[in-house]
Amino acid sequence: MSEDDLFRALADPTRRAIFEKLAAGSMNASVLREGMAISQPAMSQHLSVLRSAGLVREERQGRFVNYEVDPDGLTHIAQWLSKYRASWPARIDALKALLKDMDQ
Repeated sequence: MSEDDLFRALADPTRRAIFEKLAAGSMNASVLREGMAISQPAMSQHLSVLRSAGLVREERQGRFVNYEVDPDGLTHIAQWLSKYRASWPARIDALKALLKDMDQ
């Protein structure tokens, strides 16, 4: 799994909506489809992309499959963001100084 896989998976608005629904807790594909204009095969494809990216995991319970957010996937996103979070305060300070110099 790469950063590209993570962001490619979340680039689709339907997959983001599925991911956000799963953030509320574990549920099966039928429950996930409620309120969404999406077919069962399309839901399966979206879940497959989210699983492949490491954002969602599945748990079989008898003949049912429940899906939930995979915390490891969130860790990868947080690590990616932390690389940039560290540099932004210095960049903002530099921009403020530049704007102040331009005003004078």
